[in-house]
Amino acid sequence: MVPILGAVLSVLSAITGQLGPNYDPLFYDVMIYIFGTIMFTVFLLAVIAYWLRVHGWAYKDNRERWVDELDRHFEKEGIGLIPDNGKYW
Repeated sequence: MVPILGAVLSVLSAITGQLGPNYDPLFYDVMIYIFGTIMFTVFLLAVIAYWLRVHGWAYKDNRERWVDELDRHFEKEGIGLIPDNGKYW
């Protein structure tokens, strides 16, 4: 128990030593810059992923020809459309 307590106290003294006169501003400035860069990168990737999710990469290029033909057939035959005559409402 005593060695564990000694290890915890040594870690705490090392941490509190950074807050007093032994403060190393360069270390913390660099850490903040690195953290800020990482957070900005994550934000930028999230915006790009959202844009791709909403708009797609290239919708018409990735869509196969038979899907377009099937859609045209369904529209021509009126398959899958909700009737507008109010009979089913």
